[in-house]
Amino acid sequence: MKQKAYEIVVASGKGGVGKSTITASLLVLLSRHGYKLLGADADAEAPNLHISLGVADWDRVEPYYEGRVAYIQDELCTQCGRCLEACQFGAVEIVNGRYRINPWICEGCYTCSFVCPVKAVRFNRGVVAGYLKVKERTRYGFPLVSSESMPGRPNSGKLVTETKNIAKKMLGSEGLIFIDAAAGIGCQVISSLVGASALLMVAEPTPTSLSDLKRLHTLARHFRIPSMLVINKADLDESYRLKLIEYAREWRIDYLGDIPYDEKVPQSLERMTPIVEASPDSLASKALFQLAERLREIIEDMDEWRIKHLPPRQEPFVPKVIKPEGR
Repeated sequence: MKQKAYEIVVASGKGGVGKSTITASLLVLLSRHGYKLLGADADAEAPNLHISLGVADWDRVEPYYEGRVAYIQDELCTQCGRCLEACQFGAVEIVNGRYRINPWICEGCYTCSFVCPVKAVRFNRGVVAGYLKVKERTRYGFPLVSSESMPGRPNSGKLVTETKNIAKKMLGSEGLIFIDAAAGIGCQVISSLVGASALLMVAEPTPTSLSDLKRLHTLARHFRIPSMLVINKADLDESYRLKLIEYAREWRIDYLGDIPYDEKVPQSLERMTPIVEASPDSLASKALFQLAERLREIIEDMDEWRIKHLPPRQEPFVPKVIKPEGR
């Protein structure tokens, strides 16, 4: 491996396909070969990589301040109700005959302050939007960085960016960061992909997973990130397994192989232990051993692999404008 730092994002588009399970096992297996590794959980709204790795406590927990929350000054409010009519998030409520802004729902968008005729709306700024968490050394020898957003707080993508910044600072100028991305293709996933060296897409052979994987890969093509594919629970449906493989061939995605459905996997999660540690002789573990070996080959010549599997063209970003009803 060259003396460089690489970021490998593990994502799927669809939730529940096994991203965190696979990420945890790959971290453990590659750490056995002496790679300098770091795990980063980039799902700030539902982090769970620490569960797969058996992390029950953290060495550092730091608040992350971002955003604002509106409130109404009673002495100025004329009870006109314009803020209630204007708030598209439903954050303005009537409590005991007075207008109140629910801090768990408020997005801090300023709309209520714009329509208030007497400027009774004020803002608390720099609220705690989430927490950044660091485990300096897991039981497997590598660090883990995670984050968790507070309920109702927007901009989880910024929290993911800060998680990555901490991870990169800890890793230094060489090594591997495995980023366990969130489901979907929203802000968190976009933040995960920015600056990534490669995308490891995890799919299951179902119509929903194939559809969501295509959306994810469109995003990867926009950022021109070379991609790999692993099919988890591959024996669920052979027809969709073949459709996933055909899609990979069409788009120069490196198809790394399959992982069969294995009841040992949920049992290992109950024990907060990666499947390759909890049941090394299981069918899933054997497939993960092979996947890790294939990844080692890629890592040893990452730059050449990236050139070979670079998307043939950049996917343009075309925003879809959805007009409000009745307008």
